[in-house]
Amino acid sequence: MYSKQEASKIKQAFWTRFGQYMKPVPASGGEKVNWSNYKTGIAHIYFRLHVEKTFASVAIELTNPLPEKRIQQFQQFLSMKTMLEETMQTAMHWEENTTDENQRTISRISVKLNDVNIFREEDWPAIISFLKPSIINLDVFWEDVKMVFE
Repeated sequence: MYSKQEASKIKQAFWTRFGQYMKPVPASGGEKVNWSNYKTGIAHIYFRLHVEKTFASVAIELTNPLPEKRIQQFQQFLSMKTMLEETMQTAMHWEENTTDENQRTISRISVKLNDVNIFREEDWPAIISFLKPSIINLDVFWEDVKMVFE
């Protein structure tokens, strides 16, 4: 078991390593991007990278506090499901109504890698090998569809 401070240090070390690994990779539009904190440029649409004790995930999170607007955005993504899943090269998990860590109702579209642990450094290569192509593919998709959400 790790103290909060130790756990925080390990997580920070992982994200620093991931950031260094991804730094030379440009976005699909050619610009520089902070892959760990990807900015979609659209309010209430976030791309989240998440790594815990049992899994790693890449998600599109829709957080509009107005349920009708959030659901509308979710439906827009759903209309592009085939394109998204082909670009991501995997089936995605679609949740129209779920809660985030702050107990707010959100919509989430995600892909997950199970049985990895951020606290096991020997898992880091597998985690990075999952996160890297997932976020790059999501960026490629976003480059093609962002204008729909503007």
